[in-house]
Amino acid sequence: MDQGLEQVLAKLDAGRDAALDRLLAFLRIPSISTDPAHKSDVRDAAEWLRAQLDDLGFQTQIHDTPGHPMVVARSQPGQARPLLFYGHYDVQPVDPLNLWNSPPFEPRIEETPQGQVIRGRGAADDKGQLMTFVEAFRAWRDVHGELPSDLILLFEGEEESGSPSLQPFLREHAVDLRASLAMICDTSMYSDGRPAITTQLRGLVGQEVVIRGADRDLHSGSFGGLAANPIMILAQALATLKDDQGRVTLPGFYEGVQDLTDELRRDWDALGFDAEEFLSGVDLKTPIGETGRTPLEMVWNRPTCEINGIAGGYAGDGFKTVLPAEARAKVSFRLTGTQDPEKIRAAFQDHIRAHIPADCSVEFHDHGASPASVMDTSDPAFATAKDALGREWGREAAYIGAGGSIPIAGDFKQILGMDSMLIGFGRDDDRIHSPNEKYDVNSFTKGARSWARILTALR
Repeated sequence: MDQGLEQVLAKLDAGRDAALDRLLAFLRIPSISTDPAHKSDVRDAAEWLRAQLDDLGFQTQIHDTPGHPMVVARSQPGQARPLLFYGHYDVQPVDPLNLWNSPPFEPRIEETPQGQVIRGRGAADDKGQLMTFVEAFRAWRDVHGELPSDLILLFEGEEESGSPSLQPFLREHAVDLRASLAMICDTSMYSDGRPAITTQLRGLVGQEVVIRGADRDLHSGSFGGLAANPIMILAQALATLKDDQGRVTLPGFYEGVQDLTDELRRDWDALGFDAEEFLSGVDLKTPIGETGRTPLEMVWNRPTCEINGIAGGYAGDGFKTVLPAEARAKVSFRLTGTQDPEKIRAAFQDHIRAHIPADCSVEFHDHGASPASVMDTSDPAFATAKDALGREWGREAAYIGAGGSIPIAGDFKQILGMDSMLIGFGRDDDRIHSPNEKYDVNSFTKGARSWARILTALR
């Protein structure tokens, strides 16, 4: 092992308790970005971070935005590959408070049958993860007498409220923030605890549709069979979005969808994912979906169409025989490869319109659109980081996908022109966004050690 790395790892081990104390202090700040009552607390968290980073020798600035501050720090320029590190310091609301076993902003180290955990709001999402960066930088500075060169840190205060200021900020500061690769810590390990690098994220299109017929609800005895029924029209349109093979029927829907590479297929097969076991956690057992695709393909590498909500007519107690005047549904599409979100939206709207009778009307409400993010793992940095993670955790790291969306990765790609390496140490049972959120102490300590290894390998 590199002697300098060995010393950095030893410094991290020796400073474990002090690092935990710093994290607990950070967690005590109730930086809830969605609640205006906590605006000053979000600012306090930004100031707390600036003090920490200034102490380490970073050149740190707090940038005001129309919402909450951005904390930007950088180390001295050098000859190394520039790297951008991203995390967020805001947290989710704590409601319902009565379901917490201890006050959410009075964090503590707790013993559990699975080991020690850090209990408190933001422990895993994302303050604990963010601090794995900071503690790795601290140990490096203590050993080498200076920080690694060519580092840029971007810590956001609005992630939990939709990041409304992020894209404008990235565009305005693109020259200063652009690096060769972004490191994102707001993610997790694989479900069985092995380290992982998330290399692809599905995109998202959200669409609401409202169909209107008569000017009021109609008596089904008087009008049934003659007048248009918006619920029936909507149901027929939605039912034809997929065929009997589980494929989406919209014209051009699969343009840009890419099959797995041989390397990813080997990696994913080696994970031993058990779909029945996964579904058993929600009281299901039978996988459905696109014929001929493996379960992990379907949740990570294939696009979807899902009905998220449907409403209309009378659904209260008792019975009311009406033809409703209106019916509505919310539909989402998860995208992969290079699928174009706006083309998908247009194709969906055309599909619905084709089912609308002449004397009915339809309107659409957009709810976001973002493309998928697929990282270029041919960049040697990915293999280097994968090897470093494996050395720390004692088992081979995996390239994995994510069924959900992490918009920041797409923003970095589209606005700053760089790929992201998503490496985090969260676990499936961390209860993020829920009462009694926790972060394993082992994830925190080995997470910092992992970043020390990755930094050393990439310098």
